[in-house]
Amino acid sequence: MLKIGITGQSGFVGQHLFNSLGLQPETFERIAFKNTFFEDTDVLDQFVSQCDVIVHLAAMNRHNDPQVLYDTNIGLVNKLIESLERTDSHPHIIMSSSSQEERDNLYGKSKKEGRELFVKWTERSKGTFTGMIIPNVYGPFGEPYYNSVIATFSHQISHGETPKIEVDGDLNLIYVGELVQDIIQKSIARQNEPVYKVPHTAEAKVSELLSLLEKFKSEYQDNGEIPTLSNTFELNLFNTFRCYMDIKNHFPVKFTQHTDSRGSFVEIIRLGVGGQVSFSTTVPGITRGNHFHTRKIERFAVIKGKALIQLRKIGTDEVFDFYLDGSEPAYVDMPIWYTHNIKNIGDEVLYTNFWINEPYNPEDADTYFEEV
Repeated sequence: MLKIGITGQSGFVGQHLFNSLGLQPETFERIAFKNTFFEDTDVLDQFVSQCDVIVHLAAMNRHNDPQVLYDTNIGLVNKLIESLERTDSHPHIIMSSSSQEERDNLYGKSKKEGRELFVKWTERSKGTFTGMIIPNVYGPFGEPYYNSVIATFSHQISHGETPKIEVDGDLNLIYVGELVQDIIQKSIARQNEPVYKVPHTAEAKVSELLSLLEKFKSEYQDNGEIPTLSNTFELNLFNTFRCYMDIKNHFPVKFTQHTDSRGSFVEIIRLGVGGQVSFSTTVPGITRGNHFHTRKIERFAVIKGKALIQLRKIGTDEVFDFYLDGSEPAYVDMPIWYTHNIKNIGDEVLYTNFWINEPYNPEDADTYFEEV
């Protein structure tokens, strides 16, 4: 059992890493961290002394005064090293640095000098250290105007705002889920790598990103169509965009019914991708689901009967309740990292149509059970 602590656990990458480690409880024990630990040496020492691996993600990314940013980031590194030395602890340290190390700014300087301070600690203590030079990270739940241009654009577009391109630069990108898997592999290996340049998995101009996100808004958010997704990058970008929508108020989406003397016709879904379509019947009072996915796109469409569909983001307490009635057929899509279920709350059998973007594979199900 590998005991892993994450400074900056509540941040963008920290949340994803913490939740991903939680998918393998037989392999990893998560040592909880709060940002206030840095202000209490006793609590920080207790945290440090428990860990086999510490992933140091805590940092300030933006501030109006660059000197405050520099002082904060160097200060956090020094506090962690001082705690390691007070407790005579030798966990494997993994630090997230940035490609901005090469730029002439105080943020890049703070990351480079912080990494070098950990290298000097390893020389004194014979500890192990991995300094990860990370490209631009994108993914669900990043903070707009802070974590990435993709977070900002996704928020703006999904909320009807107009993004503005300041500099149409070329970006080297990595999806947060890919970065997390890299960190996990480094945690298991526990080898000295003072400089490890994390390979990017995609390249795009800012204008290309904006064009794709606007396409997702038009096809998916406005018209309910699953867009053509040509590669893994576009799938990851689409799943990122979906999580910035106002999910609570967007769903359920009612279908258009075409009714005449024969009855009615309803188009369930229009696809630019493949996948698996199925349907279920559910007797009154029964609940299905209570699981979440980390990559799959899924739609529940109620076509007969009355249902309650519930969603809850992993790591939070707020539950979204959506009431659907087959007399007015509607659907709810499941964002990644949201556990979800569907319950028959009526007096008759519930009929539900399901679509998911990849056929079920028991060897790689991407299905994790957790009560809503």
